[in-house]
Amino acid sequence: MTSPYAADGPPGRCPVTGAAAPVTALYGPDLDGDALPALYEQLRGDHGPVAPVSIAPGVEAWLVIGHREMLQLTRDEQDFSHDPRRWSLLREGRVPADSPILPMVGWRPALLFADGQQHRRMRAAVSAALAGINGHELRRSVRATAEEVIVSFAGRSEADLVADYARKLPMRVITTLLGLDDETGRHLVEALAGTAAATGGSADASKRMGAILLQLIEEKRRHRGNDVTSALLHHPAQLTDEEVLHNLVVMFVAGNQTSVNWIATTLRILLCDPQFRSSLTGGHLSVDDALDLVLWRFPPTQNFPARYATRDMTFGGQHIRTGDMLILGLAGANADPQILPDDGSPVVGNRSHLAFGAGPHICPAQDPARLITRTAVDTIRHRLPDLELAIPQSELQWMKSPWSKGLAALPVRFTAPVLPQHPAHSPEPQPML
Repeated sequence: MTSPYAADGPPGRCPVTGAAAPVTALYGPDLDGDALPALYEQLRGDHGPVAPVSIAPGVEAWLVIGHREMLQLTRDEQDFSHDPRRWSLLREGRVPADSPILPMVGWRPALLFADGQQHRRMRAAVSAALAGINGHELRRSVRATAEEVIVSFAGRSEADLVADYARKLPMRVITTLLGLDDETGRHLVEALAGTAAATGGSADASKRMGAILLQLIEEKRRHRGNDVTSALLHHPAQLTDEEVLHNLVVMFVAGNQTSVNWIATTLRILLCDPQFRSSLTGGHLSVDDALDLVLWRFPPTQNFPARYATRDMTFGGQHIRTGDMLILGLAGANADPQILPDDGSPVVGNRSHLAFGAGPHICPAQDPARLITRTAVDTIRHRLPDLELAIPQSELQWMKSPWSKGLAALPVRFTAPVLPQHPAHSPEPQPML
């Protein structure tokens, strides 16, 4: 079968290995959340659990979509490194300087790009900082912040739950966790948005983001606070300021977008699946069941870069060469028919999904992310109990990204509730560590 997303390259040859195989483009304006599931199954049928893809013009890699192969990829640091300096295309100067993939895979002194002892040292500090978050205080703070956000649009009796709720809430909570005040947090949010926009102003936005975080680090070095930044700085692992900076960026960027997508997609399921909503209302299912359903079917991160082969090998039926890039196909691996029931539906309560990865690099922030998402969903369900879609379900669209699985918008209508008119009436968020 010929892929409608076939990339330019030597006819019938894989640019990664030279093998006789078509290369599928994992980018482009037509590749959105609706198209990707079918594409994964086409790739599985054509190539098996590891498929050749192009992730940007002229940049080829392997997409791992087999569940068993994903576990091997994420658990084996000896054969599969996190260090992008091992990437053969980059070492050979074959990645264009303006390639959109570079900001995602450029090496930084952060746990995401480290192996072995260096990774364990940084992860110990990050895990300890996250474990120090007080769950009760975090839940209370998320609820108070959620109510403030709801007040801002509730009087209209309509809203876009992506732009008006899901995008606003996690960012405010995360900036508080980092130890930033509201105003500086807003500046950081703006800088992050500019950095992620991949426009001519992205470089300046990235510098602003770095400057804000460096100033925060300097302040917390002098005056320790009850926040994640202070916990990182004062951990026995003795992270440098540069290491703290880049680990904060990883936590901030990954944690925010994952929570945005998770909140919005869970609300979509509750709005669009009457049977699920009825079971939830009747107590037969919980909000956590809805959260897990999203992680199985619509993982907030579709695909995640990257691992780099440390030697030549046969993997998933493909010949992998030293320095090849392998992409974690999280959504494709979750849909692997080898691990799903015959009807293809995940079992309620089964959390063996790979939405957060696996192995020594499994996401360390999944517990606070779940708490934030669950509280966000619970709060709006109780405050706006008659939420309903404002457009037909068929008109909902996903963002056009091969990396992030998120709704572009979620328009709803509801009866305007009786809510406090001033956010100050809500409990003031407190330190959460």
